[in-house]
Amino acid sequence: MPTVVHEFDWPDRIVVGTVGRPGERTFYLQARAGRRITSVAIEKEQSALLAEKVDEILDRLATQSDQALHIPVETPAELIDDDPLDQPVEEEFRTGAIGIGWDPSTAQIVLEAYPYVESDDEPDLEHAPQVLRVRMPVGTARAFAQRTRDVVRAGRPPCPECGRPVDPDGHVCTPPDMP
Repeated sequence: MPTVVHEFDWPDRIVVGTVGRPGERTFYLQARAGRRITSVAIEKEQSALLAEKVDEILDRLATQSDQALHIPVETPAELIDDDPLDQPVEEEFRTGAIGIGWDPSTAQIVLEAYPYVESDDEPDLEHAPQVLRVRMPVGTARAFAQRTRDVVRAGRPPCPECGRPVDPDGHVCTPPDMP
């Protein structure tokens, strides 16, 4: 069976957003080009790590002396996107593996999300049934990472005593395990 590739070479929008209230949120990675929208479910931890890795790549590129491309250190104001996810949010798949890299030929960050497959073996990404592939320029990538961090932090606040999330309905504090 051939792989269905949801490809966005110069997306109008690439964001991580959520549906639901804190503590019950579902995270989505969503790309849009024109009227075409693809949304894939993603874990909160995957979102946080993805933002971290995008920033790491951009920071590394910014320090390369031979790099002719300007890499923004901060999010360009005109690229800040605080809007909710495009509706309707229709999940194509739940994300398992994520690949991220740099394409010097187009000067873009390349992000690939593959479906979760329940197996004891390593996932076979070459024969995955679907893939979301997004190429984004450096300014968009910096804005993507900032928004993703903001979305992750917008969840339940941590308890100052135990560090676990405080639920809206209350919290029974259990101190962390002592060594």
